[in-house]
Amino acid sequence: MTQTTEQEQVPELVAAVDLGSNSFHMIVCSVHKGQFKTLDRLREMVRLASGLNEKNILNDETQQRALACLERFGQRIQKFPESNVRIVGTNTLRTAKNAAQFLHKAELAIGFPIHIISGIEEARLIYQGVAHSLQSNANRRLVMDIGGGSTEYIIGTNSDPSQKESLRMGCVTVSNRFFANGEISAKQFKKAEIFVNLRLNTYRNLFTYNEWDEAIGASGSIRSIRKVLLATEWSHGGITLEGLEKLKHHTLSCKHVSELDLPDLDPDRLPVFMGGLAILYTTFKTLGIDKMSVSDGALREGLIYDFLGRMVNHDVRSDTANMLAQHYHTDIRQTELIKSTIALILKQVSPFLGAQSRIMHQYLDWAAELHEIGRNIAHSQYHNHGAYIIKHGDLAGFSQQDQNLLSTLVQAHRRKIPVKNINDLPAPWDDLAIYMVIILRLAVILRRNRSNSAIPEFNITLTKKSVSIEFPESWLDSAPLTQADLQMEETYLAKAKFSLQAS
Repeated sequence: MTQTTEQEQVPELVAAVDLGSNSFHMIVCSVHKGQFKTLDRLREMVRLASGLNEKNILNDETQQRALACLERFGQRIQKFPESNVRIVGTNTLRTAKNAAQFLHKAELAIGFPIHIISGIEEARLIYQGVAHSLQSNANRRLVMDIGGGSTEYIIGTNSDPSQKESLRMGCVTVSNRFFANGEISAKQFKKAEIFVNLRLNTYRNLFTYNEWDEAIGASGSIRSIRKVLLATEWSHGGITLEGLEKLKHHTLSCKHVSELDLPDLDPDRLPVFMGGLAILYTTFKTLGIDKMSVSDGALREGLIYDFLGRMVNHDVRSDTANMLAQHYHTDIRQTELIKSTIALILKQVSPFLGAQSRIMHQYLDWAAELHEIGRNIAHSQYHNHGAYIIKHGDLAGFSQQDQNLLSTLVQAHRRKIPVKNINDLPAPWDDLAIYMVIILRLAVILRRNRSNSAIPEFNITLTKKSVSIEFPESWLDSAPLTQADLQMEETYLAKAKFSLQAS
């Protein structure tokens, strides 16, 4: 792909939105020389996780509360180009069975696409936000973030996370389960401790105190606990186990959160305070933490830094595709041949594809790198094996929508074209992916001999429902395998209601 300069790529203003299970956050930043300055922050406690019923259906009341918030956020960034805004959804939107229906309404409300990220991707982005908010040092850090529906634990050095986990327990879900209606009791706190410990104990050896040098907390729950501990002078300079013991003792002397009377505690935080405290206290006890400092950086800051990386050609998704290809021992030389052929095709059809052709090129290059990873499992149906790995893997930098698109391209690069899967992709890919599939399939066909020998110059034309490719006179007669493959491709494309003419 042709790379543009940093000045051409990096916009002056960017925005990141985090649709958390407790709060929705938006940060608007100006960008200069690879650094950002925060211009505006918006936060609203939507408590999305509280709207999930026992069947994981997000109720209408919570949806309306969320949509009203998104309309307000949308007004702030309504004049931003789509490429300058990144919005992600986390645990509740990963869990809700009616998430797709809600997302359609949510995207209309805010005016931009929303991407759902995995728990591991959420952990990676949180770590980036924390790491960039701190001075660089050689210490191994444990970073903890308590969200509304999940809690992330990450170990890393500087900006490189080495261990990431996301556990399905958050301040909203734990509060709702063990401190329903704000009621407090020692018995229920003990049950909450056991609940958290059971989930964390599986990863105890990975995150225990001798695996890191310093512990850092992020998220509203941890910041609110720190504010209370400092205001009461139960801790000094951060969060300590001794301070948490005093805070726990105080809370258990109350029967309801309305009686807590804690200084510097935001009243909006009361309904989920006990759940956050139970998670943090149990984590301290389980992992052997004595003291934790608190970072202002979190998921949305991580989104901004990740966003900037994409803008200046340091896209972590490319690193992920490359590492995955190496892991599954793909043929690197063949990958490069297919990439070069994709570039030749795109150069001719870009006028038809329009402004999206650059982004399409990026996904096609990743598909070229990964289209044969399934061969490492079995040659038969290897395109399906590869598609499964991509769709269900924890791929750093990729959202669920990214992975679904890439998985569909890999699945569709040979044999029958999965038209339904293509049509089920979110906009704009439900319309554009068929053209990407055709480009990838033709590149694979033209490079089937896996040879460095040059392919002949060809002319290719793409229209709404047809593709034609013209080779030098008599060339196809001298390439019977390619001719046969193109004839078979005519049949496959016809079933997808597309026509192919090759001569």
